[in-house]
Amino acid sequence: MGVTNDFVELAQVWRGPIVESWHRGVVAVANFDGRLVGAWGDAGLMTFPRSALKPFQAMALVESGAADAYGLTDEHIALAAASHHAEPFHVTMVEEWLVRLGVVEGALICGPAMPRRAQDQAVAHSQAGARRVYNDCSGKHCGFLTMTRHLGADMNYADPANPAQALYRAILSDYIGRDANLLPVGLDGCGLPAFAASIREMATAMARFGVGYAKNPARLAAAKRVARAMMANPDHVSGTDSQTSRLVRSAGGKVIVKAGAEGYLLAAAPERGLGIAIKMADGSSRGSFGVLARTLGHFDVLRPAEAEALIAEVEPLLTNSNGHVTGRVEITFEKPIPTMPTLAGLAFWMGGVKEALLPSAFR
Repeated sequence: MGVTNDFVELAQVWRGPIVESWHRGVVAVANFDGRLVGAWGDAGLMTFPRSALKPFQAMALVESGAADAYGLTDEHIALAAASHHAEPFHVTMVEEWLVRLGVVEGALICGPAMPRRAQDQAVAHSQAGARRVYNDCSGKHCGFLTMTRHLGADMNYADPANPAQALYRAILSDYIGRDANLLPVGLDGCGLPAFAASIREMATAMARFGVGYAKNPARLAAAKRVARAMMANPDHVSGTDSQTSRLVRSAGGKVIVKAGAEGYLLAAAPERGLGIAIKMADGSSRGSFGVLARTLGHFDVLRPAEAEALIAEVEPLLTNSNGHVTGRVEITFEKPIPTMPTLAGLAFWMGGVKEALLPSAFR
């Protein structure tokens, strides 16, 4: 399908008085039974959520009993679901976790990397350089190592036949509503299998994750624990004062967020029973958190004024190397209705109800 049909404009980047770039993508909002309550762009688009799938991998760590067997805290669980910045507290936790498992750093399948922040890179360069514990996926890999140790499985947890991977696929199947073994699969940047799913399926999966959907009591408990850990420890999930941390804290416990590579973003709004999936077509994350904030206001997860204030917090003014303001990110997706009724206002309201009026078009 062509770009015109697949994607809609979500954001613009302004430099002074001129638009410098445009960002298009897909947004889907679903409830736990898989019904779309909002769709912009092609919600059936198949693509890779990448690290946005980590909450479901962390669920396997808890459901397997491995987390309790090794005395893991909620901070460990959040780190297992993280794409962390390798700040000192992240690295210390990963190193302690490996000691707890009785394995060396080389047991991690993820490759060596450098920390995200410049000051941490300087320290790393002055010491051993790139390391596996600095990899932003090292917490997830510790989680898989913990499962293999607990289950007495082979240490090659990247093997699709490994029971840790099999449990993860079973959980993912439950949450997307079909057999994950049949999904397209590639190789992720950290060396583990990467599954592709539709935008709609991932919105459904997040809605189910947020409400703790599962017939299996152990799975239900795992979902609730991972969700609680991620909301309580957003700095562990990403980094200090990251967009994830700002959004989660500003939303006051109403939203669970997990970003993935190439402009992918997932969120759950447990109180509303909604899941949100966002994919930026160009693979850039710029604008995605602002789109999420606007979506939260559109579906009354947050009051519109709160949502608009949140956009400014997660998409701050753009500055140059001297700290001078050079531009801004404008979220063009579903602008709030003006005070006086207009065609744009009608389009805004229809954006939220057209799926309910024409459900057959979205099933």
